[in-house]
Amino acid sequence: MVNRLSEDSAPRRGWRTAALMLAGLLAVAISAALIVSLNTATRQRDSALGWQQHSYEVMILARELDATMAKSEATLGRFVISGNKDVGRTYFDAWRRAGTLLDKLTSETSDRPEQRALIAALRDAYTVRGSELSDVALRTNYGQNDQALSTYYEAGKAPSLSRLDGLLTRIIANERAILDARTNTADDTVALSNRIATILSFVGLIILLCAAWLGRSAWAAWRDRQDEEQRNSELEYAVAERTGELSDANTRLMAEMVEREFAEERLRQAQKMEAVGQLTGGIAHDFNNMLGVVIGGIELARRRITEPAPEVERHLANAMEGANRAAALTKRLLSFARAEPLLPVGLDPDTLIRGMGEMLDRTLGDTIEVIILEGASWSVFIDAHQMENALLNLAVNARDAMEYGGKLTISTADVNLVEGEIAEAPVGDYVRIAVSDTGEGMSAKVLERIFDPFFTTKTVGKGTGLGLSQIFGFVRQSGGGIAATSTPGHGTTVSIYLPRHCGNVTAMADSAEQSDGRSHYTGVVTLVIEDDPRVLNATVGALRELGHLPLPCASAADVPALLREHRDIGLIVSDVLMPGVTGPELVAAIHTLHPELPVLFVTGFAGDVEDPQAFGGHEVLRKPFTIASLGDAVERVLDRANAAQSKAA
Repeated sequence: MVNRLSEDSAPRRGWRTAALMLAGLLAVAISAALIVSLNTATRQRDSALGWQQHSYEVMILARELDATMAKSEATLGRFVISGNKDVGRTYFDAWRRAGTLLDKLTSETSDRPEQRALIAALRDAYTVRGSELSDVALRTNYGQNDQALSTYYEAGKAPSLSRLDGLLTRIIANERAILDARTNTADDTVALSNRIATILSFVGLIILLCAAWLGRSAWAAWRDRQDEEQRNSELEYAVAERTGELSDANTRLMAEMVEREFAEERLRQAQKMEAVGQLTGGIAHDFNNMLGVVIGGIELARRRITEPAPEVERHLANAMEGANRAAALTKRLLSFARAEPLLPVGLDPDTLIRGMGEMLDRTLGDTIEVIILEGASWSVFIDAHQMENALLNLAVNARDAMEYGGKLTISTADVNLVEGEIAEAPVGDYVRIAVSDTGEGMSAKVLERIFDPFFTTKTVGKGTGLGLSQIFGFVRQSGGGIAATSTPGHGTTVSIYLPRHCGNVTAMADSAEQSDGRSHYTGVVTLVIEDDPRVLNATVGALRELGHLPLPCASAADVPALLREHRDIGLIVSDVLMPGVTGPELVAAIHTLHPELPVLFVTGFAGDVEDPQAFGGHEVLRKPFTIASLGDAVERVLDRANAAQSKAA
């Protein structure tokens, strides 16, 4: 009987097993089909949404282009009425941005032939419209406001305007039609996928019900227990793995937060220094002009008084000393603001530092041992005078930090900076000039503020707080970077990073002793171009004192007439920054008609002349200047001009 039951149950167990396997296979097939269908629908939907987004972007871009051109034309109207050059530049910037938007619109619609044709026509209309508006701007720029206004009104009725509007409208309409078609396609695809998913889900539900009925057997229950145990094991493993991933992600997130906070702090510091620099640069520029008048007046007074009383001489000497100290302070302010004019040349840093050895020994005294370690094989492109001042400032700071003596080490090395190693210094080759001392060092709190203007740790009367900020401005103006490290009780190291120069290197020459400005050149008719009347009078008086014949000119617009009236002009002395035109631009225009005229630029601020090559190789004299330095500069300019004429002959 038992055998009979066993025999009867064996086919039943086989049938159940086969039924379960078949149900499982069908379930897997249905699930796979459902997953594939859903994935296909998702991809098609995402693709359609992406193209819809693209169409929206094209329409927004077209409307932005229309708005930008309208804004540009409105700005041009204000420019025609006001004649303000700044408004004119705003018009030009807006119209140029419209061109940029047109280029982007061309790129975004390059995949559709019907849009490409419209974009090409739009670009032609944009060019025609730009020519019409440029004529209005050009007339306004040359002061023909009435004609410009008439032309502006005519341009407002030009066919190009309606053509631009029509083309933009057609482009947007085409894109909207494409958008509607894509939307319909996406809706149809999603609807079809939903129907297929519904059918497959229904069939799958039936199969699952059958499998559940078959699974009531003992074998199915035992199998379910085994599967449950397996799933629990897999779940525990997945939880542990996910926990590890979350821990790693949290660690990375914390590191990124620290790095971001550090970068934000450096950005805030750079922005603060930039804001203070702009403020001090503007103040120092105006102060420089006033100092030039003061120094010139004091020198002229001392020269005109043949036998001054001791009290008068003492007062004049005190006034000159105060003016010179104010000039030095102004130079530091301009250097910090990166507005001090640089006259860079290619030079070997080791040669420059070696040439400063005697001056450093004399300045620092016998208690400081100076060690120079030459390790740089690359050259740099910098202003040698500013570099010497920077190194001297660092050396004096190091001396003050070593009250009872110590060692000052100046070392050079070739380095390659990576991204973010030195704030605002791009990746590349640099020469590092490090100045190290064995002094008392600084705390981290003090180290954070050492480049702030007017911040100093010295007692009152022993420092202005502008030394390191001046170095900071000079290094940034030279395209480099600066960093400082310090440990209390172990000294400080300030490292200057200057970009590598691959051009010619200029040999360092010994500085000549300062003369009294007297020259074998006298009676030279000199055209003096200066917009500040006080500085103009002071410069004219100094040239007259040197025996020359100055011809004052307070406006660049008067220069052509003066050149025509005075054919005997032998020298031009020009300011750099003037209303409407810079000195280098004015001299370039003069040299087209009078290339033989020698030129001397006089400036105390070079914020708008960033490229030293703009001076065209002419002599540059820094404000405020003495009569002697003016005479020496004039002699150098005339010597160079005579040498060039002799060589040409």
